[in-house]
Amino acid sequence: MIIGIILASGFSRRMKKDKLLLEVEGIPIIERVIKACRESNLDEIILTYRRKEVANIGEKYNIKTVYNENAHLGQSEGMKLGVKEAKEASAYMFFVGDQPFITSDLINRLIGEYKKNKSEILVPFYKGNRGMPTIISSNYKDELLEITGDKGARNLVNKYIHKADKFFVEDDRLGMDIDTIEDLVL
Repeated sequence: MIIGIILASGFSRRMKKDKLLLEVEGIPIIERVIKACRESNLDEIILTYRRKEVANIGEKYNIKTVYNENAHLGQSEGMKLGVKEAKEASAYMFFVGDQPFITSDLINRLIGEYKKNKSEILVPFYKGNRGMPTIISSNYKDELLEITGDKGARNLVNKYIHKADKFFVEDDRLGMDIDTIEDLVL
């Protein structure tokens, strides 16, 4: 089972307002990510959140929502919550909540590539830049649960980059995450 874990408990410090609730084409950014995940071949989806408004959107799509009471300790806390909740996972597919142009088609292509290559780690590259969502085998569960701070699984991927498969995506817009108001002006 490949379980999607949407990391949506950040503080949007660079944006200075909750970017996950900002709308792109009339839909909140986090809802766009959730919708793409729901329309994909993921076996289950877990949303780690800090704000109730974000959880409400997840509940609207009938996905598992988990409150991150330690969000102030960094992205790793949301990641670990998701991993702990994903009890039946053979792999975790990590999403950031501020990637509004992600599509179910891209998610399905990544899942297909991961399964076809029997990958341990699959990392998408957008115009040469490493991005999200990354798929990591549950064989790395213990190491994922040891990560601290605001890094997510970046250091783990770096440590095992020799075992990682790369998936090149031509449309870098699909991998774009929103950090500033300027990012929303396309």
